[in-house]
Amino acid sequence: MADEPENRKRALRAELRERRRIRTAPERERAQTGITQHLVQLASDLDVGFIAAYLSTPDEPGTRDFLRWAAERGIRILLPISREDGLLDWAPYDGEDEEQDILGMPTPTSELLGPIAINGVDLILVPAACVAKDGMRLGWGRGYFDKTLGSMEGCPPVYAVIYDDELVDEVPAERHDMPVDGVVTPAGIVSFAAA
Repeated sequence: MADEPENRKRALRAELRERRRIRTAPERERAQTGITQHLVQLASDLDVGFIAAYLSTPDEPGTRDFLRWAAERGIRILLPISREDGLLDWAPYDGEDEEQDILGMPTPTSELLGPIAINGVDLILVPAACVAKDGMRLGWGRGYFDKTLGSMEGCPPVYAVIYDDELVDEVPAERHDMPVDGVVTPAGIVSFAAA
């Protein structure tokens, strides 16, 4: 059946959304501490000076403490802003005011840059519902990051930020789905071997 991968994705996303929703505040705090520590380690190991990341929502594994750390060290940061045409614009992270994009995702209020502004970054951090141990990422179903990653020439390392139990054996995948190079979880950094 042609819709089978999409139906499996939809069911898995619903399960993962619910798991995230019911995490307790202490679980989130412990996860936040580990994720921040490992994001700092990854950025330091890769000696990054320019990254593309995202502002986490309350249910997502937290990226905000890491972004503050990076900004304090002079690392340039771009954050995505969803467009109606399915592409991502980018805006510099200034640590100031936030608003919501067309999907209701938090975005900065700084200068809006176009889709190619991401070219030249040293590291890309992406959200994910879960990631398989072969690096295949299951996003939230709109394809914004898949389009961005699929269109880049000379793409830098791409890491998804997830909870430990969201690193799974396999995910349903379709031709347009893009893998990641690794994941950052509360427990550590996992890098996948290049295929």
